[in-house]
Amino acid sequence: MAKRKIIEIDEAKCNGCGNCITGCAEGALQLVDGKARLVKEQFCDGFGDCIGTCPTGALTIIERESEEFDVEATRQNLYITQGEEAVRRMDSANEAHDRGEHPTTPTAPQGGCPGTRMRMPSAKVAAAVPTTAATQGGQMVRSDLEQWPVQLHLVQPGAPFFDNKELVILSTCAPVASADVHWRFLRGRSVVVACPKLDNTDPYVDKLTGILQNTTIPKAIVVRMEVPCCGGLSMMAKEALQRSGRNDLVVEEVTVGLTGDILSSQTIGA
Repeated sequence: MAKRKIIEIDEAKCNGCGNCITGCAEGALQLVDGKARLVKEQFCDGFGDCIGTCPTGALTIIERESEEFDVEATRQNLYITQGEEAVRRMDSANEAHDRGEHPTTPTAPQGGCPGTRMRMPSAKVAAAVPTTAATQGGQMVRSDLEQWPVQLHLVQPGAPFFDNKELVILSTCAPVASADVHWRFLRGRSVVVACPKLDNTDPYVDKLTGILQNTTIPKAIVVRMEVPCCGGLSMMAKEALQRSGRNDLVVEEVTVGLTGDILSSQTIGA
């Protein structure tokens, strides 16, 4: 056995909805006694397509000693248990993985809310013709968003779009107040979006802690509004930093004014 990435399921968080089972093209997951279980390590490729289908955050990708992913054994199991169409779906997913993407085509499993399905556009797609409706000097302004989902309730620790990127913890109102948020903050970074006043923030510190424990994230930037209630976002980020156990992570706070101006920037944790 070798150390590799593989799915881990927190049974306490699992509600038995079964979304992850349809979200796994390899057939590695099953419902057992009302909970999702990894039925065989050889069937899990460790890519995490199932994570974006889970509404409760029960799924994460970890690194541990495990049997290697066996493509042929997985393909044979799918053929026996689900038929040829399931094998074609797995092959399609593997092709997407080889391109560094998560499968989002109609051939991919469609279980769960489509809005939570993880997406990472390829470099070719990201560099394509702008698709936003905003204009600047008569020209379309390209979006710098490189992931989906973005809402903190929906993203999952261990998602591959966090790897080797600075993280932006973005208040919900900031991109509305400032037209510069995309090029100033999102370009080349991962992002989570939250409102500390109106959201159900109970799981937010735990969620941020799990994300920040990814040691490839070198820096987190809290982009908040100048209104006092938005300071809760910085407080949650500071608490998550402490819980993460990291002393190498820089956390910066940027305050955006109601007119979109950058009012201040300071380090709040390191």
